[in-house]
Amino acid sequence: MSDQHPDQTGPAGERPMQGRPAVPPSRPRQTPQQPVHHRTEQIDLRAGFPPVRHETAQIDLSGGLPGGLPIPPRPRRQGRRLGIDVGSVRVGVAISDPTGTLASPLETVQRARDEADLDRIAALVTEHEVTEVIVGEPRHLSGASGASAKEARAYSRALAGRIGSVPVHLVDERLSTVSAASSLRANGLDSRQQRSVIDQAAAVVILQAYLDAQRERS
Repeated sequence: MSDQHPDQTGPAGERPMQGRPAVPPSRPRQTPQQPVHHRTEQIDLRAGFPPVRHETAQIDLSGGLPGGLPIPPRPRRQGRRLGIDVGSVRVGVAISDPTGTLASPLETVQRARDEADLDRIAALVTEHEVTEVIVGEPRHLSGASGASAKEARAYSRALAGRIGSVPVHLVDERLSTVSAASSLRANGLDSRQQRSVIDQAAAVVILQAYLDAQRERS
């Protein structure tokens, strides 16, 4: 007699299948989903696209951005700047590097009755692709302006009429010539040797002071 337990027999007295996993139940069939139709509208474009309205609103940011956020500083303009020291006989010219960081002497232009000096400076603006011109306005130590300041203002207006859209700025240049002379003496140049470059050195002082102030603001 077989010692197989009755519970171990398969259907119709067959032997059980040892070591095989049970067959998982079949999954129920999923009914296919009905297609979804999205309603559309027909637009007649034979006459062209309908007009588009662009509406803007002005926002007052004088008190800061909404939520008390500070207004970010305005980025500095890139490009060379020209510094001008206006004299009755000569005009000193200085120029900056393209990043507007460092001023260097460029040349001295002789004043002329036919205003050829203005034409020469206008040519320098075009040649060096200058983005701003800085003209020194000589003032007294008290801050009052005199004949020299009046002459510088007239010179800046005449120059602005020759260089188109390039802006011309007047800046206070008190003691610029004195500072330039001190710098030249420190470099070993006596008063006679300074005559040919003192105007350029004064223009460097004017331009460098402007560049430094702009960098601090930004």
